[in-house]
Amino acid sequence: MPILQDKVVLVTGAGAGIGRATALAMAEGGANVAAADIDLAAAQRTADQATGNQRRAIAIETDCGDVASIDAMIARTITELGRLDVIVNNAGVTRYAQIMDLTEADWDRIHRVNAKGVFFCLQRAAREMIKQGGGRIINIASISGRGYPGASNAAYAASKGAVISLTWMAAQQLGRHNINVNAICPGVTRTELGARNAVERAAERGITVEELQAEAESRIPIGRANQPEDIAAMAVFLASPAARNITGQAYNVDGGLVPS
Repeated sequence: MPILQDKVVLVTGAGAGIGRATALAMAEGGANVAAADIDLAAAQRTADQATGNQRRAIAIETDCGDVASIDAMIARTITELGRLDVIVNNAGVTRYAQIMDLTEADWDRIHRVNAKGVFFCLQRAAREMIKQGGGRIINIASISGRGYPGASNAAYAASKGAVISLTWMAAQQLGRHNINVNAICPGVTRTELGARNAVERAAERGITVEELQAEAESRIPIGRANQPEDIAAMAVFLASPAARNITGQAYNVDGGLVPS
């Protein structure tokens, strides 16, 4: 039997990158999936691919920086899929910028989704999980939140540090409800968002994107960047019965780039 047979998993930012890979991996593990994204068409493409072999998948248009939109996302998941066993709080935004170039608008945009959004997705999901008698919450943070100097910008690093701290605090307070809360801290990962940032970084330094990527990989002890599926595999493990006694942790998936 698949390890997530008949579980209901909600993944935010599921239209592309890590979120898309995670939604598909959860479905492959036997779960019914709610794929949420601000881009409904992208979410629908993920849901279409996740459907099959008696699994259900739905697409939900969601702005994870808006609490009313988060409430609607949780409600629709429960209404259409019957319950909520796992949420993967993956939705996030950033842009490449030096610290002196960041604006108030940048700070507000990044923290609105990456910090505020993760908190209220966690809180709203936990309300349902408490009623059910348990669940799993998986937050996608970043090694940027651990001080990795290659972060896209300082506001992003701060938002991901907040996710790591939130994960610990939530685990302490939700453990008595049989809710496990963990975080994954990806390192350099080949995603669409990362590719856009790489173009700007390379242009600033006057080198090609390929040269920039080769330089980044040369600093990774294992010698290669993540693919989104590497993060998805850790998420599936944390959602599985094998991780039933793991909570309050933040796991690096970075090829050995920074210490935990």
